[in-house]
Amino acid sequence: MNTLREAVRTYLDMRRGLGFKLRDAGRALIDFVAFLERHHASYITQSLALAWAQQPAHTQPAHWAQRLSFVRGFARYRSATDPRTQIPLQGLLPFSRNGRGLSYTQMTTSAAYFAPLYGWSVIMKAASYGRGSTPACLDY
Repeated sequence: MNTLREAVRTYLDMRRGLGFKLRDAGRALIDFVAFLERHHASYITQSLALAWAQQPAHTQPAHWAQRLSFVRGFARYRSATDPRTQIPLQGLLPFSRNGRGLSYTQMTTSAAYFAPLYGWSVIMKAASYGRGSTPACLDY
């Protein structure tokens, strides 16, 4: 099994070979792997991906959502060779250009879709991340 650093290089080479430039994503993913190495992680976890994506604290939520989307793509790729890899759920860092985020309907639909795959406890934990004790899909 290759290391995360080797895997991210292979992933970026493959995507660039398909014509994607990946300037921001390339720098970000190399930084993400360095973050994982500092935390002595040998595979991608959702909690570490969220912790990394929400850095630095003074930036806009749109930047956090973009960083998490970079990790999500790499995690999908990595999960083919490392079954321990956790792919961060879509909507963990909801962002909408209109400033309203995801609606109640969008959140409950996402939760219902992913519940059979991840279990309700994971969905509710993800929905309430950073919002106190009230899950975002129930906060209306």
